[in-house]
Amino acid sequence: MKTIGLIGGMSWESTDLYYQGLNKGIQSHLGGFHSAQIVLYSVDFHKIEAFQRHQHWTEAGTYLAEIAKKLENAGADVIALCTNTMHKVADQIQHDLSVPFLHIADVTMAEILKYGLTKIALLGTAFTMEQEFYHSRFKQQGIELIVPDESDRQIINQIIYDELCKGVLLNKSKQQYLNIIARAVKAGAQGVILGCTEIGLLIDQQDLNIPVFDTVEIHMSALLEFVLNEAD
Repeated sequence: MKTIGLIGGMSWESTDLYYQGLNKGIQSHLGGFHSAQIVLYSVDFHKIEAFQRHQHWTEAGTYLAEIAKKLENAGADVIALCTNTMHKVADQIQHDLSVPFLHIADVTMAEILKYGLTKIALLGTAFTMEQEFYHSRFKQQGIELIVPDESDRQIINQIIYDELCKGVLLNKSKQQYLNIIARAVKAGAQGVILGCTEIGLLIDQQDLNIPVFDTVEIHMSALLEFVLNEAD
């Protein structure tokens, strides 16, 4: 079986979803006592959040690239970054790798293309919603990402950092997210991307009647496909 390398801890709340989901996926497919072969490097999120807050993206990219190389050297056959925001530095991370780097936006985009949708709401950190590193990839495939207005973006971002990254799940915050998504639907959104790996802790497909693209679930499915195809 191939080994998955995970760069996690951004936050560990969502990285826990990756660890559990990948192991359950392998066990479900192969049965018996099978579990996923995973090399996990869980960072101190305090350091990553400081990089983000001070806009020190190059330094962050260098740091994460070093971790990715350590995972490769430890035997990882594929590398995944367990966060959306830090894919802003994906080019730095994969530059010196000789194993595949599975980009979370690319696998999410591939899933959306299966539905033939062209206008999708994007929820995530302010960095993910406002900066081009996510939008530009989707534009190349003819998909328009609809982001909430500034006040709604502040709400989404605040809930992520002050609550979800700390494992705090509040019904009032869930309702705020659902209200924001409803406004995006009125603006033409045909589906919604949960473009922060913690948002899936709060809302899922059962809460909405439009397609929900949970980046954690999609990312894990792509990793499992890679590993299982190789195993077969």
